[in-house]
Amino acid sequence: QVELVESGGGLVQAGGSLRLSCAASRSIFSFNNMGWYRQAPGKQRELVAFITPGGVTNYADSAKGRFTISRDYTKNTVYLQMNSLKPEDTAVYYCKTWRLQEYWGQGTQVTVSS
Repeated sequence: QVELVESGGGLVQAGGSLRLSCAASRSIFSFNNMGWYRQAPGKQRELVAFITPGGVTNYADSAKGRFTISRDYTKNTVYLQMNSLKPEDTAVYYCKTWRLQEYWGQGTQVTVSS
């Protein structure tokens, strides 16, 4: 069992930045993929970015060049640095980990005003 707790969401103006954090209840980065997803009202949940145990990262086209996923082994925490935010980035952002099983966090709201 793994618990994930997201934080760092909030209200920001277009062009601004936020850094989301996802703290895992135990050390899993050496074995599990870690990802950020988001779900806007009325839309399906979509992958934003993920990082593999080997450190390979992958981004949705909408996130490339603006978002950066990273992790801190000492804190069991994965981050999503979001720059140049747009109103269309408004969504609930979820952290997910997966290997043989998958676990989700509760989500954190990001609202970008125009």
